[in-house]
Amino acid sequence: MSDLFRPSGPKIIAIANQKGGVGKTTTAINLGAALAEEGLNVLLIDLDPQGNASTGLGIFSEDRGLTTYDLLLDEAPLEEVIVKTNVEGLMIAPATTDLSSADIELVSNEKRSHLLHDALRHPGIDRFKFDYILIDCPPSLNLLTVNAMVAAHSVLVPLQSEFFALEGLSQLMLTIREIRQTANKGLRIEGVVLTMYDSRNNLSQQVEKDARDNLGDLVFRTVIPRNVRVSEAPSFSMPVLNYDSLSKGSQAYRSLGLELISRQAELA
Repeated sequence: MSDLFRPSGPKIIAIANQKGGVGKTTTAINLGAALAEEGLNVLLIDLDPQGNASTGLGIFSEDRGLTTYDLLLDEAPLEEVIVKTNVEGLMIAPATTDLSSADIELVSNEKRSHLLHDALRHPGIDRFKFDYILIDCPPSLNLLTVNAMVAAHSVLVPLQSEFFALEGLSQLMLTIREIRQTANKGLRIEGVVLTMYDSRNNLSQQVEKDARDNLGDLVFRTVIPRNVRVSEAPSFSMPVLNYDSLSKGSQAYRSLGLELISRQAELA
């Protein structure tokens, strides 16, 4: 059986934060687009029942055949679930609201925490030659998020530049530690990326200082600014890099993509 954890396989990154509204899906979409712009083959796994990553990449409900629900619950082959997006080099495994019942339906499954891990090891996807697989997790620490962390090499955490931002990280860090001890010993924290950052705002600056003081090099140098173009792009079903290539948001996500690639090169 193909093993995606071999050195030459794709890097699998779960994008997670149990708090909603922190820019998690926005980061998943635009980081994926930024990596694809660098000529890399990227797969985005939509594990959020809201399906916003799917909609944000132009895959509307009526166009979603097999989804990540079928991938996990019916063990549909990943290669039959993934579809092309309008972004060259970026594909997606879409989600629908069906996924909202997955936690309940998976409870009795002995392999419930490893279903995504096993799906990403299916030999049929080798032909796509993915360089990165990004997993957009739901805004909670449920069984879907656990599946993502068991399947991933690392976790990338979007952190909104707001009051109490760091306090919300503690439970996520505990979950990562628990999964590292029980189901995925190689899991690491890829890094923390500050989102919705306003350099004119004293609070944003204080959150950045606190984050860097407490987390050090785990915090990406790149920060994602609060930018109207980033907010507008999803309503046009495209990444901001395609919607307004010259915007500050686009430039920031390109920088984040390059920084991620650089970090991965240092680990190789």
